[in-house]
Amino acid sequence: MNREIIFHNVQNIFRDVFDENTLNISDKTNSVDIEEWDSLNHINLVSAIEKEFNIKFSIIELISFKDVGSMINLMISKL
Repeated sequence: MNREIIFHNVQNIFRDVFDENTLNISDKTNSVDIEEWDSLNHINLVSAIEKEFNIKFSIIELISFKDVGSMINLMISKL
């Protein structure tokens, strides 16, 4: 699975979690950019990504995420 496919699938997960069909993310998108991205939605987001891609993030990995790009880069290393 290449980065473009992963990014597309992650964007769809963001749209589902934040219930916004027109939401567009980029590698630089972070919690400051999305008003509804609070701690509960962060858990929902991570859970949906783990389920969709059949991966698990450690607590340390979750803390290290700076933006969507860093999350996707870690996902690629796990796939």
